Amino acid sequence: MLLSHNYNLSNNELPALTREEFAQVFINGLQEQSSIECRLIENPHWVVEIIFPLEEVEPQDVGQMCGEILTSSRKSKQPDSKLATDTLILGGKKTTPATSASPTSLQPGEWGVDVVETAQADSFLTAINWDVMIADKPKDGIFKIELIKP
Repeated sequence: MLLSHNYNLSNNELPALTREEFAQVFINGLQEQSSIECRLIENPHWVVEIIFPLEEVEPQDVGQMCGEILTSSRKSKQPDSKLATDTLILGGKKTTPATSASPTSLQPGEWGVDVVETAQADSFLTAINWDVMIADKPKDGIFKIELIKP
């Protein structure tokens, strides 16, 4: 599974994270999971690679963990422990040929996950035409996890 970071905030709701900081959130957060490996990768789009046994762990479950790890990390750095942002974990299984020969590019059958930090999840999903984007995708080839601010 490869993760990208879509920082869709414009009013300094949260500080931006460097690629290294973003990766470290998941490296730290997943270190207790003995069957999951996590590392920073060099790729123009993808930031983090998470390796896990598909026969033991569902991609959606890893996505849920990632969402909870990121929001927990972000909350811990907020003075009042409340987030003014929403987090989306948008996953899809690659079904088309790889667009690059790079070993860190998404390969057919692998999961690509956009980790989105945004002020309004519903507005973001509308802006990217999420419903249209997933309309012809198999249900077991996509997932959406929404962590909405209280």
